[in-house]
Amino acid sequence: MKSRRGRDYQRQVFINCPFDGEYLPLLRAIAFVLKVCDYVPRCALEADSATEVRVEKILRIIGECGLSIHDISRTQLDRKSKLPRFNMPFELGLFLGAAKLGGTRHQKKGALILDVEAYRYQKYLSDIAGQDIRAHGNDPGAVIGHVRNWLNTHSPANLVLPGKAALVTQYRRFQKQLPVMLKDLQLKETEISFVDWSKLIGVWLEAVAKV
Repeated sequence: MKSRRGRDYQRQVFINCPFDGEYLPLLRAIAFVLKVCDYVPRCALEADSATEVRVEKILRIIGECGLSIHDISRTQLDRKSKLPRFNMPFELGLFLGAAKLGGTRHQKKGALILDVEAYRYQKYLSDIAGQDIRAHGNDPGAVIGHVRNWLNTHSPANLVLPGKAALVTQYRRFQKQLPVMLKDLQLKETEISFVDWSKLIGVWLEAVAKV
């Protein structure tokens, strides 16, 4: 799908999630459905500059995004430190604060909150009670469905997004073609960055549109 609105505010989606290898299949699925539905995936991995403090980078991206996806499922203790990770709830709080206190423009912000199990968040983040939390069970297909349905509520009234089954089928086609694309680019899968992934999806979508 060719971009119709470029990088405007309501098409920018901030992704707040774990960045480790275990979560990578879900992050890649999220980015894919966003690109296919003509949204722009954004996250802290998109820029690596020693001149910008991490929290400042996150605040800048939040300020540029009208929408956001927050996965708060990573609550277990770290194997090395024996401590939980608070980055995702912290960034969710920043986004919700921006939506409430950031002025007229930011009051239009919308958020999708994901967790691995339904209602589990009530035990460790009860302050967000009343929010519509979606459970994905660590299944990329479930994530694709949740993101699609949420985006559909924020899309123009005259635009209906592809259904979950169609998006999952597209994602499998993309994954099947990916090794060929990487071979042509002499790029190893272990070298794919967040920016690479977003660009690869864009290149594939352009190629599909020409067929």
